[in-house]
Parts: sequence; C-alpha cells; structure tokens
Amino acid sequence: VQLQASGGGLVQAGGSLRLSCAASGRTFSSYVMGWFRQAPGKEREFVAAISWSGGTTYYADSVKGRFTAPRDNAKNTVYLQMNSLKPEDTAVYYCAARKTIVEVTTAPGYDYWGQGTQVTVSS
Repeated sequence: VQLQASGGGLVQAGGSLRLSCAASGRTFSSYVMGWFRQAPGKEREFVAAISWSGGTTYYADSVKGRFTAPRDNAKNTVYLQMNSLKPEDTAVYYCAARKTIVEVTTAPGYDYWGQGTQVTVSS
C-alpha cells in the first residue's frame, strides 16, 4: 500500500490543523493505521493509532485530549485532527500502516510509511 500524507503547515500556538493520509489500493480496511512524528535531533515517536474498523484508538500521553485520529475506510483515508497545538508539537508527521494491532506504539512494526508532512507551531 502507498501512503500520502498532507495538511501540514505553520500555525500559532493554540490553533488547529488536520492532517490527512490517503492510501492506495483496495485493502485499506485491513491495516491498522498509525501516526508518528519526528522533531529535529529527536527520535521518531508514536502519536496515535487506530484499529482496522476504527473502533479502538491509541494516543501518546502528550497528545491525549488534544489530538484525535479518525479514519474513513470508504475514502481510504486516516486523519489526525490536532487541536490546542503547542510549540513542542513541531515535527514532521508520518502516517504508517501495519497488519497487526500488537505493539502499535513502536515504529518498527509498521510495514508502510508515508513521506511525512511538516507541522510548525509558533509561540
């Protein structure tokens, strides 16, 4: 599956952005989808994940209550709705896909990755 992330940009602290990740192919609903981010000089970190049907979601503690990650299987798209953004949310955001729901917070378990989209939050 090929993933294309979009929607990044520059936003002031307290603002909102919605990232999209469009997937190719007809098997999108068979993948667990995840979002990760990587800030300059830091390791890639888990942000959110959502199960195949969207019934279960996982979030990093740092984004709980601010971010949501819904998916639309009819549109082969997963989203990352980011509210109350903080300067520390500045990073390149990546979407990723995997078949299993075990250890969804770890990057190595994902089979496919999008190209990343830059999010910059100014103070």
